Amino acid sequence: MEFEDDAYVLSARAHGETGAIVELLTARHGKYAAHVAGGASRRMKPFLQAGARVILQYRSRMSDQLGSAALEPVGEGPSVLFDDPLALAGLSAAAAVAAAALPEREPHPGAFLAFEALSQSLLAPDIWPAIFVRFEAGLLQDLGFGLDLSKCASTGAVDDLIYVSPRTGRAVCRAAGEPYKDRLLALPPFMLSSQGGLSEGDVRAGLDLTAHFLELFVFGPLNRPLPPARVWLVDRLNEAQRL
Repeated sequence: MEFEDDAYVLSARAHGETGAIVELLTARHGKYAAHVAGGASRRMKPFLQAGARVILQYRSRMSDQLGSAALEPVGEGPSVLFDDPLALAGLSAAAAVAAAALPEREPHPGAFLAFEALSQSLLAPDIWPAIFVRFEAGLLQDLGFGLDLSKCASTGAVDDLIYVSPRTGRAVCRAAGEPYKDRLLALPPFMLSSQGGLSEGDVRAGLDLTAHFLELFVFGPLNRPLPPARVWLVDRLNEAQRL
């Protein structure tokens, strides 16, 4: 079994004296783990950071066995963010969420594109936290648990959508949701349109929204919590007054 694909590194851990087991999100083949010879070397370590973009050449004798990989770095990778610890935390959190949520060896091109969009936004500090929320919403969509924000679940109205049902993931308009607002999740405008703009509290509401449905539909059934890197990101954003 052999293939070549564009990929992002999700995680890497030492294996033996010189190798590493690397988990990658590929464009066409989904999440794959592979052994990278020399992955523990000083030369390779910068290319194995979470979020690094690579070209993957994968080979395995048997389709159900751990294969080996050669990686060719693309671009500067996470090193361009070394002066921005908050953006690095966002990249690490995204990699951790993708690694924990996606099944092995199942194509999820939407997840790859969402990760790519987030990676490209991290140099824009004013907007990437909102793009992170969109990344998680895109991940839910690609896993079959997409939020339905097109119209009010109760009335069918397409205007004044400000809530989401915590049970169904469907939008609710202001009038229909008013009697139940204490039980509904807030829907920030930027999740409805890229022209929605950002107000104070919108990123927090978006992160609360995607966290709820990741826990409900993805991590809960697997008896897993949200990845620690994701929890830590919210703490860091809160400390930086970016929520």
